[in-house]
Formats: sequence, structure tokens, C-alpha cells
Amino acid sequence: MGSGHSHTHGGAGNERALRIALTLTATYLIAEVVGGFVTGSLALLSDAAHMLTDVAALGIALVAIRFSKRPADKKRTFGYYRFEILAAAVNAAVLFLVAFYILWEAWKRFQEPPEIQSGWMLGVAALGFMVNLLSMRVLQAGSSQSLNMKGAYLEVWSDLLGSVAVIAGALVIQFTGWWQVDPIFAVLIGLWVLPRTWTLLSESVNILLEGVPEGIELEQIDASLRALPGVQDVHDLHVWAITSGKHSLTAHLVLDEAGVQSEQEVLQAAREVLEREFDMTHTTVQVETWGICAPEDADCNLGATAESHAGHEH
Repeated sequence: MGSGHSHTHGGAGNERALRIALTLTATYLIAEVVGGFVTGSLALLSDAAHMLTDVAALGIALVAIRFSKRPADKKRTFGYYRFEILAAAVNAAVLFLVAFYILWEAWKRFQEPPEIQSGWMLGVAALGFMVNLLSMRVLQAGSSQSLNMKGAYLEVWSDLLGSVAVIAGALVIQFTGWWQVDPIFAVLIGLWVLPRTWTLLSESVNILLEGVPEGIELEQIDASLRALPGVQDVHDLHVWAITSGKHSLTAHLVLDEAGVQSEQEVLQAAREVLEREFDMTHTTVQVETWGICAPEDADCNLGATAESHAGHEH
């Protein structure tokens, strides 16, 4: 049971919103790096590394929208959706290196404290806070319509917290002179980046390895298909994701020869249960007659089969 599946990661409005947010964020990233070196604030440099995650995420989201418009061809029958996943995996690997560098630099600064210009540090951080607020407002509308946009929106939202941390650190230094708060906040921002980076890397690798997508329980799908009238066994059940939110499924259903259900009735029932219970429409189901393909023969593709192909547009 196959379904033609048309996916887009966002319309023209989403693409425009991403371009605006990317321009704002990238511009501020440069200003924050310069400000970090000028003021001597590791917290600013740490937040700049966090801002780099936003620039990468926004760039990936924008590229994903553009690439998703390219049609599949004879060499890339699934299109260009995997580009988003490859870029995310590379992004995660780089971010790990950046986060560990921040933690190492923070340790060195505890040993040899530098002079920090808290006034400039506060000004740069305040500017970042405003940029993040503006970017969030631009992306908010699309975040409820697309997982791709939602990911970009959450990246900017998390960086807003980093700006708040730097502002707090600058105020503490300015009014108390307690310089240790700078590397402390740098460590906190670095530790904030690491779990998100690990999650990004894990999800990317799982998709590249064609693992079962997050939130999908293979046992539940198997049980629902076995519960269909006339189905005696299920084998060759595979579920994978081409990219985030684009799931595919293939399965072989073994029918009882004595069953009253016809092959087309079983296929229709399978299509309905997969769409209703698991929100899967890009599926291919093959039915086989009991005795022609034994359940333990996972590679059997012979015998009486039937397939249902239903176009499904999103």
C-alpha cells in the first residue's frame, strides 16, 4: 500500500521569516564574538557559541525549505530531504567541540582571571536579548505549522536564555566586582548546549541509520496489523524516516486461506489503521497467502500478493 507523499517544510512566508531571523542572528553573532574578545568576557564568547547553534539551525531550516522544493529524480528517488539530516549531524559534531573548548577555557580563567569590561559586556548582551526577541516574533507564526520552523523557533528561544544569563553576569560584575560569575555563567551556558547537541546528534544518526523514528513503537504497529481480520502473521515490518517528520513503512501480511476477508479488504483495513492510529500515509503493504510464505521466512516475496497504491497529499 503505497502513498504518494508531497512534503514541504514551509511556504513562502516561512522562508521569508527564516531569512529575516537568520540575517539578524548572524549579524549579532559577529558583534558578540567581537564584543567577547574586546571585553574579555568568556560568558559572551560562550553565548556566541550558543548563538552559532541558532545560525546553523536557521540555515539548515532555510536550506531544507529550498531543497524540499526540488523534485525527486532518477538518482534521488526520495528527493533531497536527507540534506537536512546530514547538515544537522555535522552541526552537532562541531558544537560538541565548541562546548568542550568553552569548558576548558573556563577552567583556565579560574586559574588566571582576566580583566572584564562589564559595561560593554552588558551592552552587547542587551542587544542580543533584543535580537532574539525580534527573531522569536518573526518565527512564532510558522512554529505552529511546521516541525522544521518549530525547531528553529526553539533554538532562538533557548538562546534568549543565554542572553539573560550574560546580562545577569554583567550586572553582578559591575555592582559587586565578583568576576568569577563570568566563567561560572560560561560553564552553565556550555552545559546548556551539550544536552541539546547530544539530542540533535542522536536523532540525526538514528535517521541516517534508518532506525525507528522517535515516538514510534514498532510493537504497537505490529499488534494493530495482527489484529486485523484474516491476518495470521506480520513480517518484514520496517519503519524509518527520510527526514524529520517524514515516515515510511513497509510490511508483509500473511493471510489465512480460510479467512473470509479478501486481499483488498485487508489492504484497505491496514491503510486505515496505519493512518488513523499512527498518522502514517507513506506506506507499502503486501499480502501473502498462508502456506506460500512461512512466517519465519523473512525474505519470502513469492506467492499471491496484492498491493494498494493510494495517493495522499499534505
